[in-house]
Amino acid sequence: MNQKSVSKKTVNSRVPLIRLEKISKSFAQVQANKDITLDIRAGKIKALLGENGAGKSTLMSILAGRIQPDTGRIFLNGKPVFFPSAKAAIDAGIGMVYQHFMLVEAMTVTENVFLGQEGSFWLSPKKMEAKLVKLAADYKLDVDPSARICELSMGEKQRVEILKLLLRQSQVLIFDEPTAVLTPQETQQLFNAMHQMASQGKAIVFISHKLAEVMAIADEIAILRQGTVTDTMDADAVSSKEELARRMVGREIILQVEKSPVKTGSRVLDIRGLYSGVLKGIDLNLCKGEILGIVGVAGNGQKPLVETICGLTPPGNGNVEIFDQTWKNFFAKYSSENILSYIPEDRLGLATCPGLDLRDNFLLTTRRSFCRGPWLRGKKAEIKTRDIVNEFGVRPSNVCAFARQLSGGNLQKMVLGREFFRNPRLIIAEQPTQGLDIAATEEIWGHLLKAREKAGILLVTGDLSEALALSDRIAVMYGGRIMDVFDVSDTKKVEQIGLLMAGITP
Repeated sequence: MNQKSVSKKTVNSRVPLIRLEKISKSFAQVQANKDITLDIRAGKIKALLGENGAGKSTLMSILAGRIQPDTGRIFLNGKPVFFPSAKAAIDAGIGMVYQHFMLVEAMTVTENVFLGQEGSFWLSPKKMEAKLVKLAADYKLDVDPSARICELSMGEKQRVEILKLLLRQSQVLIFDEPTAVLTPQETQQLFNAMHQMASQGKAIVFISHKLAEVMAIADEIAILRQGTVTDTMDADAVSSKEELARRMVGREIILQVEKSPVKTGSRVLDIRGLYSGVLKGIDLNLCKGEILGIVGVAGNGQKPLVETICGLTPPGNGNVEIFDQTWKNFFAKYSSENILSYIPEDRLGLATCPGLDLRDNFLLTTRRSFCRGPWLRGKKAEIKTRDIVNEFGVRPSNVCAFARQLSGGNLQKMVLGREFFRNPRLIIAEQPTQGLDIAATEEIWGHLLKAREKAGILLVTGDLSEALALSDRIAVMYGGRIMDVFDVSDTKKVEQIGLLMAGITP
């Protein structure tokens, strides 16, 4: 994965392509950035590291013209510039791929990529599609140009956002957690594209919590903590992930979990011969006390499978039983004894309402616990929300803050805390640690392992290290099928995961 030499070309390092000088930004009582000075150089990949809420996304949103700083200046090639809008930044050659996608769900991939692009009055759909296909092929970011965004997985949507940015031929490219929903193969494709862009003299900013990725791809590293830059260094000066984690968090972090054996209980999920849309003959079962990890390249049926289990899409042919009830009977009547909790990967769209505060977002799935007759016990709900916020380290800790004001990682922690509060017996966890820093990931892994004492957990993740660390069994999906299911202790099968994810049976 380490191809740093590709991007290290000779550039004029005396004048950085971008200089952010004494940038400060506050949102009400929360100071996101405080007197930040940062240089971004052409031909280099600069990694921004920091815990959730450290101010990374805010700082880059300022550079991309999406929000305005309270104080400070931006220099482009040594000259002061002002970006009153995202369009002004784009016109100046600065593009950003955000954690929360900026796509029109009802439009096709091609329409989204070309949306807002200047050109002739008449646009040829065939020419646009041909140009997109060539661009995607050049950077090996495969996606169906005619598919509608609403039909895509989160990983596929991420590729569309990246293609939008590539089409603009920006000189500064900002990637905010771009690998959060990508498999290792997709991540490698993205890294190849990033190295290719850096070798062309472009400046790349890479925001990530995945320390191995930062070590593999970055030329330079800047660490933010509580809105300030606390450390900057060449990547070559960092000896290990452990050292990088210590610099970022301020204490020793070793991402390992103690997976104590748990007695397997009754079956909570049983799927037999499920044919529905892209799903082809799915056979799966899950018992209390175990974690079943679903892995595979995005777009191979994971999303339809999860939507069926969680009641969003009715099953086609085959049987789906939840707590020994048929799918239809389970979702027809609420039971306080048999709770299914769903932690979706789309945390800002499906999991929460951006315009509601944290208390009301907490109540989205827990309101039954706070009702007395027709009355909602709002004060009790607010106290419990505050407890959850403190327990899961959500920042800001103000329960009156709106969901849209939280960083992606903090919003994810809020969703996890809400769903664990319900004491579920079946948990569908879809990319549960995407966008979380290493300390928060460590905490969530611990919560998931503890939860399996009372529940069965279906873990859908693109992070193989996470799947192997947490799961008791692994199921590999490809083309809407389950290629194989095996215990994580089966080292021979574990070594074959890559082939199985490519649809190859060893």
